[in-house]
Amino acid sequence: MNNRIQMNRSKIKQAAGFTLIELVIVVVILGFLAVTAIPKFLDLTEQAKQANIEGMAGGFATGVSLVRAQWEAEARPMASSVNRVMYDGTELFLTTPSSTSTTIRPGYPTGYDAGNADGTEMDTTDCINVWQGIFAQPPTISATIADLNDNTKNINYFVIVNNNLCGYFLRETLAQDASGNYTAPADDTVGNNFFYNNANSSVVVTINKN
Repeated sequence: MNNRIQMNRSKIKQAAGFTLIELVIVVVILGFLAVTAIPKFLDLTEQAKQANIEGMAGGFATGVSLVRAQWEAEARPMASSVNRVMYDGTELFLTTPSSTSTTIRPGYPTGYDAGNADGTEMDTTDCINVWQGIFAQPPTISATIADLNDNTKNINYFVIVNNNLCGYFLRETLAQDASGNYTAPADDTVGNNFFYNNANSSVVVTINKN
């Protein structure tokens, strides 16, 4: 009886804990798994960022088309010689080209400013107004880079104007300085973005790999 008890105690003692070799093997296996999984995870993250901006661009283009369709359905309403439409409770001014213009098509949103009738003097305020006017629940956006670096404001998108085109950028894809602060892009060569041209309603997406 005593021998049997001693034998059981010996087995219990031997089963407790891991040897150094076993721990090393576990660490090596975890290292291999990390090397394999991390690149895939990073790739999925990049794919998610790409899908984000492509989805926003698609929604934006759809909104522009719906504004134009409503304007056409209402027999192209105009007041004070400016095309306009009441879209989902918001009055949007639309491109109103001169009779001699051959590059600007009528009926595409330019914002809330009636003074920019032909849409050739777009600024960031106009671009933000178009963004907020066509989206039912617009994501947060700013034209001030300091807002992007202020985490309390929770800004998701940044907007610029380049050659009269509205450029919309996903915050997480913008370049950062040595301090980790986002820097303002000048054109479509930085970050994931899309540009809207109110002259012909085109929405062009650009994906820039980091």
